[in-house]
Amino acid sequence: MNTRNVAEKIWDCFNIAALAVIASLMLLPFVHIFAVSFSSLEDVLQKDFILWPSHWTADSYRVIFQSRPFISSLGVTVTITVLGTLVSLILTTSMAYALTRNILGQRVILLMIIFTILFNAGMIPVYLVVKSTGLINSLWSLIIPGAISSFNLIVIRQFFLNIPGELSEAALIDGANEIRTFCSIILPLSKPALATFALFYAVGYWNKYFEGILYLNDARKWPVQVVLRQMVIMNETTSTLGSDVLLQFENQPPPVTIQMAAILVATLPILILYPFLQKHFAKGVMIGSVKG
Repeated sequence: MNTRNVAEKIWDCFNIAALAVIASLMLLPFVHIFAVSFSSLEDVLQKDFILWPSHWTADSYRVIFQSRPFISSLGVTVTITVLGTLVSLILTTSMAYALTRNILGQRVILLMIIFTILFNAGMIPVYLVVKSTGLINSLWSLIIPGAISSFNLIVIRQFFLNIPGELSEAALIDGANEIRTFCSIILPLSKPALATFALFYAVGYWNKYFEGILYLNDARKWPVQVVLRQMVIMNETTSTLGSDVLLQFENQPPPVTIQMAAILVATLPILILYPFLQKHFAKGVMIGSVKG
């Protein structure tokens, strides 16, 4: 008995040490980005890998927050994230609830949804559909084409099926219609599901960049991820943020520190959002996994 307890304690210590090492390795890039964003030109020139700047400066953050293109792109991203998440949740939950009722062609509709998980039309057909519907160069082109995730729809439907049917029947007997039952009974009982998939949808909309490149011709409508692509991958920091902003600084911060500051600012909102949904997330990830 004692030997087993000692073995279990050794195994627990090993697991804790291994997880601590893995967590540290995952945090290392964030620490590096944070350190570089506050580094001076001397630090960047003297060190290849920075974990703690010798000379702290916030000039890079002053640059990006004084840049109208960057602030505008941040506003676009916030808009499509909030609006897109709301639209996606409304469409996904309402369709999932409809598919829990005995409607005509329910099985065919479910097969069509599953088919879209297995097979994809491809980039060109989707672009032609977006173009034919007049969504090119519109922020709706980043929301409507992917408003409903087939996987999320099926999982939420399964969650709705796990809610006791007697509750819906009681509401219908009391005179409530399907919409009232959905809004007053089903949705309040589905907070873990709503929180979990709101986070999934929000992260997806926040990180949209490829659709912005395809569908948005006006640089003023670019989301922040497209602006980051121009700055980091295309190395067009000055032209993207505007040369007039950099001219305001006597000692201009190096492009790499500006890029790291922009990455950190674009990443923080999602990192801040997660703790508020964490209490629902652990329960929500198990949605639909067990029926009964």
